[in-house]
Formats: sequence, structure tokens, C-alpha cells
Amino acid sequence: MAENVTEVVAGGAVLAVALGFLVYAGQHTGFSPTDSGSYPLKASFRSVEGVKVGTDVRLAGVKVGTVTSLTLNPQTFYADATVSVQNGIELPDDSAIVISSEGLLGGNFVEIQPGGSTEMLPPGAEIEDTQGAVSLITLLMKFVSGSSEDKT
Repeated sequence: MAENVTEVVAGGAVLAVALGFLVYAGQHTGFSPTDSGSYPLKASFRSVEGVKVGTDVRLAGVKVGTVTSLTLNPQTFYADATVSVQNGIELPDDSAIVISSEGLLGGNFVEIQPGGSTEMLPPGAEIEDTQGAVSLITLLMKFVSGSSEDKT
């Protein structure tokens, strides 16, 4: 009888750890049940290097959302991204969205740069002004090789 109790307790502990892991993984991968506190926006980037689902979306350095999906557009060969932005944050329709780096060794994040228009982006709209990720390796290779497109 004591063996059965031990097995039940051990099984319960394993299930609790597994459930805790699933909750943790869901929170850190951007997967969550429908979040009514945000609305989607879309953008197409030449490169989304260093960005994945769950990456922070920031406005003035403050996290205001996350990247919810990344797909390759087979017609344009650009990466189509969908980001969720907190309700209550209205963005002008001439805003820009840029992939920025936290520093030399830091990760990337998506930054929204608000425009000056009086018209606001509705939920599901596409931000047209985008700037993709800049590869640090490519920049270093250009610097080391001394190559420049401005040479005559």
C-alpha cells in the first residue's frame, strides 16, 4: 500500500513539473490564448535576422507588444511579420517599424517609430515604412576589406 502512495505522489510531482514547463514555454514563445488587450499590425521586412515569434515590440524603449508570427512571402521574398500592440496605443499611419539591436552583443527587437500624421492605423493595418535587420558580420567584413560602393 505504501508503494502505491509513493508512486501516486511521484506521478503527481512529474505532472506538476510538466504543467509548469508548458506554462513557462507558452509565455516565452509568444503563444498565449487570445489576448483581448492588444491588436495586430502587419509589416514586410527584407530581413528579420535575430527576430522570432515572441520578440519584444518597443516604442520609445518601452515594451508595447510582441511579434506574433513570421512567414516568408513567396511572391516578394520578404518576411511578413505580424505584431501585437497593446490596446490604447494609437499609432499614426505614417509610423515606421525597424529591427534594432540592443547593442554589440545584445539581441534584436522590433522598434516602432511613430509618425506625425493625424490619421491612426486601424487594427490589422500594414506599416509600410520598414527597415530590416542589419547583419553585423556583413558590416565588419565591409570594414575589414575596405570595400565601399562610393569608390570611383
